[in-house]
Amino acid sequence: MINIDQVLDGPNLFFLAGPCAVESEDVCFRVAEELKRLSEKYNVPIIFKSSYAKANRLSGESFSGLGMDTGLEILAKVKQNFDMPLVTDVHETGETLTAAGVVDILQIPAFLCRQTELVRTAGATGRWINIKKGQFLSPEDMDKIAAKAKSGKVLLTERGSSFGYHNLVVDFRSLLIMKQFGYPIVFDATHSLQLPSGGGKISTGQPEFIIPFAKAAVTIGVNGLFVETHPEPSKALSDAAAMLPLEQFETLITEVLKIRKINQKD
Repeated sequence: MINIDQVLDGPNLFFLAGPCAVESEDVCFRVAEELKRLSEKYNVPIIFKSSYAKANRLSGESFSGLGMDTGLEILAKVKQNFDMPLVTDVHETGETLTAAGVVDILQIPAFLCRQTELVRTAGATGRWINIKKGQFLSPEDMDKIAAKAKSGKVLLTERGSSFGYHNLVVDFRSLLIMKQFGYPIVFDATHSLQLPSGGGKISTGQPEFIIPFAKAAVTIGVNGLFVETHPEPSKALSDAAAMLPLEQFETLITEVLKIRKINQKD
């Protein structure tokens, strides 16, 4: 398995990728198998991402995950079978130690990024934490939130800002502003293109822009890309309209690596 410290603190572009939610072992295994293949083919580090629970749902009828026990059990099987590190969301302080026993990165969802004790407790586990910038925050705010973790093992992720109702906009200046704080910076190429609650009870999205936006972020110089992907997005139980089809992930990798190569020459 890749050394997570060397990857996140290293010079190479890394990916946090996988299906939005742990909806079944079959889906997770299908995605992990392909991501592992691509990781080895292109020599790029990929951390498998999926959420055992989705606490932020507009409608109580929306799929919110299989729960911590079942979800973490499936994620542990992904790690064991595919030799991949893991990242998953945590929502409450009581979840952090249990999740940290399985995954390598604890993710703080955007809507929870100001929850002081959640950030502190996650940081106290010794794991890396990925803090997503709230849609309601400026990039200048994120150094204060990152400092709460105290461990310094922090990733900061841009995922768009609220722009009126049912829309987000990406201000690419935020990537450069947050980079000044000294933490690895990640661009969420899928949630940035959500249309929150755009489908009434569910969010919709504009996945046709995922690869162009990812290329723009890599041009600016991000350390990593966050990309949710699914074998059949239209059948996904969560974020069906905002994920990259798994069959397009290889195109994403090849396109961003071209840009990365040009940047390194410069």
